[in-house]
Amino acid sequence: MTNAPARGFPTEEFATRTARAQAEMAQTGMAGLLLTTEPEVRYFSGFQTLFWQSPTRPWFLFVPATGKPIAVIPEIGAELMRQSWLDDIRTWSAPAPKDDGITLLTDILAPFAGRGDTIGLMKGHETHMRMPLGDYERLIAGLGGLRIVDATGLIRGLRMVKSEAEIDKIAHICAIGSRTFARVPEMARESQPFEDLFRAFRREGLAQGADDVPYLVGGADTGGYHDVISPPSRRPLARGDILMLDTGSVWDGYFCDFDRNWAIGQADDLSRRAYDVLWRATEAGIAAALPGATCRDLFHAMQGVIAEMDDQGGDVGRLGHGLGMQLTEWPSHAAWDTTELVENMVLTLEPSLSYGDGRIMVHEENIVVRAGGAQLLTERAAPELPII
Repeated sequence: MTNAPARGFPTEEFATRTARAQAEMAQTGMAGLLLTTEPEVRYFSGFQTLFWQSPTRPWFLFVPATGKPIAVIPEIGAELMRQSWLDDIRTWSAPAPKDDGITLLTDILAPFAGRGDTIGLMKGHETHMRMPLGDYERLIAGLGGLRIVDATGLIRGLRMVKSEAEIDKIAHICAIGSRTFARVPEMARESQPFEDLFRAFRREGLAQGADDVPYLVGGADTGGYHDVISPPSRRPLARGDILMLDTGSVWDGYFCDFDRNWAIGQADDLSRRAYDVLWRATEAGIAAALPGATCRDLFHAMQGVIAEMDDQGGDVGRLGHGLGMQLTEWPSHAAWDTTELVENMVLTLEPSLSYGDGRIMVHEENIVVRAGGAQLLTERAAPELPII
C-alpha cells in the first residue's frame, strides 16, 4: 500500500479557508455566516464525527467577518471540538426541544440584528438547513432588523477549489478504490449471489485501507443492466451478465466516486460497443478538462462521442460532478452549467448511455484540473470491456 497522507489538517488550512470566506464576505457586505450542515461545519473547524448520523441534535457554526468561527454545539461534542483550532465553543445540554441552542445563537446574533447587519445562510441548490424549521422561525422572529441573504455561491466557490492537502486525501482514497476494483475478478464468479459480491467488495475496500465504504451501488443482468441505484439482490451472477459496481469510499472524510464494468464469462457485441463509446467519451472529457473551459464544454465533449450510439444521451441529467468532502458536490457537467473550470477543482467524469432493450451503461473516473491538463486520480479503466 502507498503511504497515506497525514490525517486532519494543520491550523493554517482552516485559517486560510476562513480568511478566504471573510474576504468574500467583505465584498458582499455580509457580517457573518451561519452554518448548520456537516460539510460546512467540518470545512471551517475540522470537526469530524459520525454523530451527525443522528437527527436528534442540531450543530451550528458562526463565521464572523473577522476572527475565528464560533461553535454552538451540544455538550456531547465539546471535547472533540476542543481538539480543533477554535477557541469560542458554546454548548448546551441536548436534546432540549424547547431550546436546542436557540438562546445561544440569539446571544451571538442579537448585536448584528441591532445594527441591521446582513448574515448569510445557504439557501440554494444542493443545500438544506439542518435544524427544525420551527426553531429557525423562532430564532429569526427574535432578531428583528437582521437581514438574511443567500451564501450558497460564496461557500460553493470556496469548496469547489481544493487545497493540495485535500487533493492528497482524495488521491489516496482513489488509489484505495482502484486497488479494490482490481481485486473484483478474484471476488466475482458465476452463480455468486450479487449481494455477496457487494459484501466482499466492502470487506476488500476496508482491507485496502478505506475508513468506510458507505456508498456501493451497481447492476448486473444478461446483456446489460437496467439501473445503477438499486440495492443488490440474491440473483446469482450468470454467464453473459454485464456487471457494474460504483463505489463512494471514504478516507479521512474525503470521497472517491467511480465505477467499473465487467462481463461474466462472455460479452455480447452491443455491450462491447457501448463500453468502447463510453471509454472514448471519458477520454474526450479528460482532454476537455482545462482551466477556462466550462462544465458545459465537458458535457458537450463527452456527449459528442456518446451520440455515436445514443443520440438522446440517456436521461440522467448530467455526465459528472464535483467531488470531495461529499460524494457529489458542485458543479454538474450538464448543458445548463456554465461554471468555469479552474486549477485544483476535483471532478468526476461520468458519461452514460442507453442501448439495446432498455439497457444502460455508465463509466466514471475522477480527475483534478491542472494548468497543463487533467490529472487522473483513479487508475484508468481498461480500454476494452474486461471479462471475468
